[in-house]
Amino acid sequence: MRVYSIGRHFVKRSLCKVVYGVLLLSWSAGALGQSAERPRARELGIAPGIFRPGPLNAITDVPGVRVGHVTLILGDSVRTGATAILPHGGNLFQEKVPAGIAVGNGFGKLMGSTQVIELGEIETPIMLTNTLSVPQAAEAILTWTLRQPGNETVRSVNPVVGETNDGFLNNIRARVLRAEHILQAIEQASDGPVSEGNVGAGTGTIAFGWKGGIGTSSRVLPEVLGGYTVGVLVQANFGGILHILGVPVGKELGRYYLKEVVEDTSADGSIMIVIATDAPLSDRNLTRLARRAFLGVARTGSPMTNGSGDYAIAFSTAPEVRRTPERRAGVGTYRELSNDRMSPLFQAVVEATEEAIYNALFRAETMEGYRGRVEALPLDRVQEILRKYGRLP
Repeated sequence: MRVYSIGRHFVKRSLCKVVYGVLLLSWSAGALGQSAERPRARELGIAPGIFRPGPLNAITDVPGVRVGHVTLILGDSVRTGATAILPHGGNLFQEKVPAGIAVGNGFGKLMGSTQVIELGEIETPIMLTNTLSVPQAAEAILTWTLRQPGNETVRSVNPVVGETNDGFLNNIRARVLRAEHILQAIEQASDGPVSEGNVGAGTGTIAFGWKGGIGTSSRVLPEVLGGYTVGVLVQANFGGILHILGVPVGKELGRYYLKEVVEDTSADGSIMIVIATDAPLSDRNLTRLARRAFLGVARTGSPMTNGSGDYAIAFSTAPEVRRTPERRAGVGTYRELSNDRMSPLFQAVVEATEEAIYNALFRAETMEGYRGRVEALPLDRVQEILRKYGRLP
């Protein structure tokens, strides 16, 4: 059997497939769970909020932001991957970005969070992956950062890695996802459309009892409010009582947390939320922005249960607030959006988070995996229910 090389990977030809720049290791095309046929929420007329999205309706609408995925699907037991978010295309360690972190329920692992909270800045790509692959993701970040020209004398790096547990569809204890795989997500990251659903860190995730995944959305403020863009990307792997546009869809479909109390229906799980904006914000106001993302999560029906890890990371790409070597060397002067002008951004992040979660569910497809099968959200029934409640024509 021939062996093919993809980047720095060597895999058997029968297990190798490249789709849209995403590395897929799969036993058959039918296992990929990725199709262009399932629409995004907005394509079905589901458009929460008042602000318009950016051209891509994705986190990459924020100038400079790049996203890359690596997806591993092997045999009948490996369904996992990683997603990289790069705040800009330059040397992130040398030109750090201001950032803030918020925690809804802290049952999770967000590597690097204490330094971000302390210093208010991010100096690496942000990686999302499965719970037991956090160390491998950190290793990939370290390798990439230390290779960057200009970092030859760097001796300390703060990798930022978030996770959710994909252990139902994925044999998570096998730890098949290696650092060399995850490095591909960083190296392939681009500023174009973002793949959603069963891809990257969302490959094996579950949300509200249906197949979850990666979702993204954006909002653009009117010029009178500054014209700033807010983009959100989520790794949806959590539960609750699914609501869409305020309609109790999960209850109508008969699948929801605490159904009849005695049923074994869990809402545990996690969600990672990454927020980007080109508004010139301080790390303090980025933390405030991150907190508001949980209002978008709540709109979709999550109570943030005891076993859920709910984390939001927000950063600004505005050049005038970037932490360059020159600014870090002495007393710096930064432009900063005032507190009084934050409220429209709060509204934007709530809307974009809500829609990103819908997109994760809408784009995800039914998947067979390690411990069973997880069905995709039935979109025809969703539309019927929304019509019943007068939310769709």
